[in-house]
Amino acid sequence: MVEGLSYKRAMAKKLRFLAVKPVFFQAEDGIRDKNLSIMNCKSLFFLVVFSLTLISGVFAQKKVSILGDSYSTFYGHVSPAANLCWYGVPGEKKENDVTKVEETWWYRFIHEHGFQLERNNSYSGSTVCHTGYEKADYSDRSFITRIHNLGTPDIILVFGGTNDSWAGAPIGAYQYDGWTKADLYSFRPAFCYLLASLKQLYPAARIYNITNSELSEEVTDSMDEICRHYGIENIRLHDIDKQWGHPSVQGMQSIDAQVWESVSPILEASVSLPAKN
Repeated sequence: MVEGLSYKRAMAKKLRFLAVKPVFFQAEDGIRDKNLSIMNCKSLFFLVVFSLTLISGVFAQKKVSILGDSYSTFYGHVSPAANLCWYGVPGEKKENDVTKVEETWWYRFIHEHGFQLERNNSYSGSTVCHTGYEKADYSDRSFITRIHNLGTPDIILVFGGTNDSWAGAPIGAYQYDGWTKADLYSFRPAFCYLLASLKQLYPAARIYNITNSELSEEVTDSMDEICRHYGIENIRLHDIDKQWGHPSVQGMQSIDAQVWESVSPILEASVSLPAKN
């Protein structure tokens, strides 16, 4: 696992075998040849720099899309721009210390680890299913309505279910095919439809689901079960500091760290490193 390190730094650790101790050669007169040692060290240094540059280039090309709710919004940084936002809205004062987009979990995740943002399609107050607060019809903003607008990502981070839990949306039954529109007003069928559709629409993308802490047991357990069915990793958050029910700066840092802890081993495995002699 990589904890508190950027991916570039992690790769530097994996390449530590290149940064060997200086090699001294014994001359005929018994004096160590320091010139050869210096040349050897310089060569190794440039090899390490070159290797890290190549690795950095690989990950700079990885594009990340976010499908989320208020936790992933920041005014002026969502697409479509008309999506409602919770963070950073001009003229709105909230008892939450997140005031800059650089403090959000997704911005930190993308920029600390060398990714590119493809699209952040997050919508404040949105539910996975079509049922919103006070049983209102949220089919205009639900997660399953927005699945077609994620660009061409390499990685998709789905972070929802919070409003389904808070709004008390109908839980429904586990249903893995044959959905009708009526089925999609309940959480379980809608979440099944969401993951199945994402896999079909973005077959080359790696998909991760993020589950908020402190949700109803039904919603949390349902996400676990459905993610297992579709072979998608479910990142269950814990100990997230919140203000007004939303992650604080500290909470955002925790989300970034926990998501990276789950994602980084997969990315490490995708990079071919030279074998250690």
